[in-house]
Amino acid sequence: MSGALISSRNLAHILLPRCHKCLSSLLISKRQLNLQEYQSKSLMREFKLNVQPFHVADSLKEAERVCKIFPCDEYVVKAMILAGGRGKGTFLENGFKGGVKLTTDKNEVLSLAEKMIGNHLVTHQTTSTGVKVKKVMIAESYRIVKEAYFAIVMDRDFGGPVLVGSKEGGVDIEEVAASNPDAIFKIPVDVTLGITPQQALEAANQLGLDTPQQVEEAADQIQKLFHLFSVVDATQVEINPFGLTDKGRVVMFDAKINFDDNAEFRQKEVFSLDDKSLTDEKEVAAQEAKLNYISMDGNIACVVNGAGLAMATMDIIKLHGGEPANFLDVGGSVTQQQVLEAFKIMAMDEKVKTVFVNIFAGIVDSVVVAEGLIESAHSLGLKMPLVVRLVGRNAEEAMHILNNSDLNIISALELDDAAMKAVEAANSS
Repeated sequence: MSGALISSRNLAHILLPRCHKCLSSLLISKRQLNLQEYQSKSLMREFKLNVQPFHVADSLKEAERVCKIFPCDEYVVKAMILAGGRGKGTFLENGFKGGVKLTTDKNEVLSLAEKMIGNHLVTHQTTSTGVKVKKVMIAESYRIVKEAYFAIVMDRDFGGPVLVGSKEGGVDIEEVAASNPDAIFKIPVDVTLGITPQQALEAANQLGLDTPQQVEEAADQIQKLFHLFSVVDATQVEINPFGLTDKGRVVMFDAKINFDDNAEFRQKEVFSLDDKSLTDEKEVAAQEAKLNYISMDGNIACVVNGAGLAMATMDIIKLHGGEPANFLDVGGSVTQQQVLEAFKIMAMDEKVKTVFVNIFAGIVDSVVVAEGLIESAHSLGLKMPLVVRLVGRNAEEAMHILNNSDLNIISALELDDAAMKAVEAANSS
């Protein structure tokens, strides 16, 4: 039960070549709805999929009530956050290690819930400040004798859904893909016809099960999982581990489901489950402002137009010993309002010591960007240094406007020079 679920971006890397072009297309894709594990399992239960019995608690009092009504020989207590690696994570406030714990003692269930709820869990998929745990899932623990990996993901290269699986489950599937790619199978499914019984059986046969009966049960579960995938407009359904219990049952122990935002109009019930309070507030604000933003741990905020230029900007900051605070692509036709929204988001990040603005003005006018920078800085009362590189349409006029403003502007023409100035400004702030 230590397997790490991975994001659709990372799962795509198993299917696609690892290249900047692929990374760029993934970074600028529309943000997708992600459900908590207990929400995914509730949905799976509706589609007759085999999952552990479980309850959810958001307080110590509720955990105590769950223990009274839910007797188990052994419990598994899981912190509910939208990140993988919970089992190996550490709680920031109390130093408690592990967001996934097993116990046979009801009193320990309460102790574990107390250590998790209300505290921030840091994993390899979170920032250094972690994510606050607001709920824990208390489930019946099953003894797993075999662990496999199984997922269904939409893939552009295959032109539709692909069944992805491996006998090596319960571990980081990316490591398996890197060290032993032959251990992973891929079965494309015709998007117009859907999965066939033969394809489900082919996939089940490759999961390392022991008996024909177990293979048939796995094939039935795979068909039901594909039905769920299709009905709810999912872009990814991932099960890790897809396990076999000591009783010979095929059970889906850990689940992650991603959904296509374009289908929100017909999946209102599913999208109503979205809890934005569990997402970084900066990323929520960016989503609402239609900006492509990913929060990072550094202190140099980046405002860039274009995903490729944004990645180059982050790379060159790191090359000169700095750390980017974010990936932020304001788009090719950036407006003054978008600049303002971008600065609002960066103002939320207390780690930021300087802002690096790197704009290539093609469609947009550099003067519009300059005026947006001045208005945004005044509106938000920003005093930190702004390292600005504007290239393209009316760039010279725009830099003249900025240099004659009352802002703390550090101008640069070349990207390398601009990056060095940004790192220097951040280090001296």
